Amino acid sequence: MAAPLLELSGIDKRFGAAHANRAVDLRLDHGEILGLLGENGAGKTTLMNILFGLYAADAGTIRIAGQPVRIRHPADSLAHGIGMVHQHFHLVDRMTVLENLLIGQPGRRGRLDRAGALAKLASLGERYGLRLAPERLVETLTVGEQQRLEIMKALYRGARILILDEPTSVLTPSEADGLFRALRAMAAEGVGVIYISHKLAELRALVSRVVVLRQGRVVGDLALTEAVTDQQLARLMCGQDLAAPTRTARAPGPTLLELQGIGAAARGRHGVALDDISFSLAAGEILGIAGVSGNGQRELAQLIAGLVPPRRGRLLVAGQILRRPTPRQLRRLGVAVIPEDRLGEGLIAGAPLAESLALARFHEPPFSRHGVLRLAAMAEFAAAQIAAFDVRSASPGGRTGALSGGNLQKALLARELAFGPRLLIAAQPTRGLDVAAQAFVHSRLLELCRQGGAVLLISEDLDELSALSDRIAVMHGGRIVGILPVAEADRTRLGLMMAGQAAAA
Repeated sequence: MAAPLLELSGIDKRFGAAHANRAVDLRLDHGEILGLLGENGAGKTTLMNILFGLYAADAGTIRIAGQPVRIRHPADSLAHGIGMVHQHFHLVDRMTVLENLLIGQPGRRGRLDRAGALAKLASLGERYGLRLAPERLVETLTVGEQQRLEIMKALYRGARILILDEPTSVLTPSEADGLFRALRAMAAEGVGVIYISHKLAELRALVSRVVVLRQGRVVGDLALTEAVTDQQLARLMCGQDLAAPTRTARAPGPTLLELQGIGAAARGRHGVALDDISFSLAAGEILGIAGVSGNGQRELAQLIAGLVPPRRGRLLVAGQILRRPTPRQLRRLGVAVIPEDRLGEGLIAGAPLAESLALARFHEPPFSRHGVLRLAAMAEFAAAQIAAFDVRSASPGGRTGALSGGNLQKALLARELAFGPRLLIAAQPTRGLDVAAQAFVHSRLLELCRQGGAVLLISEDLDELSALSDRIAVMHGGRIVGILPVAEADRTRLGLMMAGQAAAA
């Protein structure tokens, strides 16, 4: 019997008092697509970073095709045929597809082998359906095409083992289908794939076996058959049963947000201009905003948060026209914001959590009096929110940036909901979160609506939008191409709209 393509045995890793991986065993066979599941902080990323040479294991062995190997840095990993596609791509925007492939390559006789690279690019594109024009600049590629290039880079360098981390979080349904076809074609040629995802539906469509980590240990290694339920997988990941929050039909209340023909300029080289944005949002309603990343969703959230000024059109909150809204003015009107960038825009990584949770209200009671900050009041508020929202491994004086992604999101949600907002702008509120953290965030959004508030939910997860929204609007190129009742918003129709096709009347 042939040795497995990859074996990890007894992998152990500590970071101070934190035990990230605990004697982890993992096997990947030739031509297998293996699902890797676990809560945020379960040790998945640490394990893959050890395999890719970004961390060194404290103990354990790695074997490739039965042979022990030593991986001390990514160059070792690449030399052993291991490639990794991260959630954030490592590409040079102002270079072409071909030039990105050639970066770091030795060439022939001191010169880049452009002819050989072109031939190999064409061959890989033909075999796996990952075709890209070699002369195109990376900055002109869609997000899906950039991901395609990252996979091509790994295959170009001879990857036999490919690690993909949440690969469909930025793809349209048709792009995700294309990725799955490519991965199946690679597996048919013997490439092994480790596929990290929190989306159980796509794992069922792609993998036959999953390994589940919890608190750094392997707690499940099982065939993913129809007999294995999502609840069983959630129980393995979280150690408890999860009840999925459900949306109930409700009569809409008064209009809380209205945009009439809004336009705004692009911000920065990669910004998207908003053009003729019109929609309304009523009390008790969740309006979902779908779209491939980079089509104006971020700019829309920033405009409603008062960070981007409108150039034309009208913005109304609770019937009040706001000509040049500011964040402070919007907060006074009951608008809360969960930004897409948790640490860049939402919280301060290097600050104590108590200060991050008081960030938007430093200037007012109970956090200041006569211009003097009240640190004790901040700490008391933070302690109450940590308890109410189950922000784990957190203390008011602890550094914000030390929290996991799920706990950062809980902290943001706690801060924004603490003062009873009427309207919540939630941009990618569950991106990268495990099923337990997702369920928690969803329950809070639904509870706000039950209490008469409203939510503008900006998400690239169509399952999330379909489960929570009353209506779904789709953005493409800075415009709203259509708004559908959730009952009419099937994946095929949404996918076409995300690609720029206007909704049928």
